[in-house]
Amino acid sequence: MSRSPARNDARAQIAYLAARIMAEDGVEDYGLAKKKAARQAGVGDARQLPGNDEIDAALRAYRGIYQAGAHRERLAQLRELAVRAMIELEIFNPHLTGSVLSGNAGKYAGIELQLFTDDAKAVELYLIDRGIDYESGQANLYCGEARITVPSFTLNDEAAPIELTVFSPRDARMPLKTSPAGKAIERAKLAEVEVLLAQT
Repeated sequence: MSRSPARNDARAQIAYLAARIMAEDGVEDYGLAKKKAARQAGVGDARQLPGNDEIDAALRAYRGIYQAGAHRERLAQLRELAVRAMIELEIFNPHLTGSVLSGNAGKYAGIELQLFTDDAKAVELYLIDRGIDYESGQANLYCGEARITVPSFTLNDEAAPIELTVFSPRDARMPLKTSPAGKAIERAKLAEVEVLLAQT
């Protein structure tokens, strides 16, 4: 069923406003940005909210017009830090995900790495042995249709926080998602990130 022109206009307006909020205020949460944008636009119908893909497209366009130089410089800095972290953690098969991979990282964005190992405790011991400052926690994701809870570690780097989420090697063959109906989280290995860094 096709949407009405008015609904399309509202979605486009909210996507633009959400993109501006994410770009200017450093908001990383799509849901929060949509809610703020909907309030600004005076739209209360949840059916008129744009999808994350629409906001991503608006965000790329906004940054291309208003923040091209600064955003490119920040993205290069974050991807360089991601490469260094992935080299450091290479024994745990690291994969980059999130906004640093997609290219939409904001001013307060952190680096998100997925690690795959048979021994999650080995990651923590590795950090302790090297005197790396971290905070431990947990992350809830979906592996296929099953909800899983996995260990996570946040490294407090001066340039940007580095979020490590630790999975079993078998999870690398499954689509990992943030919600049952969501899209699979995109991820990239070290060699792919090095190519992206060279292109940034």
